[in-house]
Amino acid sequence: MRAVTLSGAGGPEVLGWGEVPDPVCRPGEVVVDVVATAVNRADLLQRAGHYPPPKGASDILGLECSGVVSEVGDGVTGWGVGDEVCALLSGGGYAERVAVPTGQLLPRPAGVELATAAALPEVVCTVWSNVFMLAGLRRGDAFLVHGGSSGIGTMAIQLAARAGAQVLTTAGTAAKLDVCRELGAEVGINYREEDFVERVLEETDDAGVDVVLDNMGAKYLSRNLDVLCTGGRLVCIGMQGGTTAEIDLGLLMRKRASVHATTLRARPATGPGGKAEIVAAVRHEVWPDVERGVVRPIVDRRLPMSRAAEAHRVVEASEHVGKVLLLTDG
Repeated sequence: MRAVTLSGAGGPEVLGWGEVPDPVCRPGEVVVDVVATAVNRADLLQRAGHYPPPKGASDILGLECSGVVSEVGDGVTGWGVGDEVCALLSGGGYAERVAVPTGQLLPRPAGVELATAAALPEVVCTVWSNVFMLAGLRRGDAFLVHGGSSGIGTMAIQLAARAGAQVLTTAGTAAKLDVCRELGAEVGINYREEDFVERVLEETDDAGVDVVLDNMGAKYLSRNLDVLCTGGRLVCIGMQGGTTAEIDLGLLMRKRASVHATTLRARPATGPGGKAEIVAAVRHEVWPDVERGVVRPIVDRRLPMSRAAEAHRVVEASEHVGKVLLLTDG
C-alpha cells in the first residue's frame, strides 16, 4: 500500500509518498481502507522528531481516519466488511489502509459524508474526555478555550455551548473570531490585540471561569490560573508555548483550583481511562447530536494525501479554521 513516509526528522519537506508494508489484522482489530485522515498538531511534532509513537503503534503519522472496513480479525463482533467507519488511532492514518482495535471504531454518523467524518474522532474524543469527563463542565459554568478556530477549538465551542456553558475563546484574527461566534462562543478575544485575562475577568464580573482548555502550555500557565474562579479547573492538552513554567501554589490553594495535563495518544486501548472507554462515551453522548446536525465537523480544506507537506505548512502557519483533511483518492 501507499502511505506518507518520513525521510527523517525535520520540516514538511521530509514528508514523502511511497510504498510501505500492509498492516496486519490482529485479533480484536479490523483493517480499514482509508478514505481520509486529518492533520493534527501532534503530527507536526512527530514529523519534527519530538513526539514518537507509543510502543507498538504504527510509526506512520495520523491519529484519526475514516473509511470502509475491509478485513475483520479473530474475535471481532459488531463490525463487518463493508461498514463505513471513522476511528481514533495511535498512528497509521496517513496511509491507504490501517489496522484499528475495535474499541476505537465509531460508525460514520448519519448525514455526515464519509471523508468529512475523518475530522471528528480525535477532536471529539479530546474535548469530551478533557472538558466533560475530567473537568466536569456543567450547565451555567463559564468556559474558556484557547485557539477557538482550531480543530479542537471549533469542537470545544460547540460541545460547551450545547451543554449550556458560557463560552469564551481566543483567536488571532477578527475573521476567525467571527466563526467562533457562529459556533456558539459568546465572547471572542483577539489575543494579538488585548490581554485575555483582563477581558475574561471583565466578562465574568471578576469571578473568572470554571474550566480552561489550553493548548499553549508554559506560556499561558500563570495567566490561565489568574482567570480561574474558586474551584476552577485548568486542563492543558498542548505545549505550543513551551513545557516548563513556575506555578504559584499559593494562588492555586487560595482558589481551591486544580491543574490537569493529559494526552490522548498514550492512553491504553482498553481499561479505565483508555481509548475504548472514551470512544464509547463519545458514541453515546455526542454521536446523536452529530447525526442531528447540532454538532458538526468544521473542515477548512481537503488535499490529496500525497500533498501532506502542503497540509502541514498550512497547519503550522495557522492558516486554517477547523480541520485540514488528507484524502487517499487524490
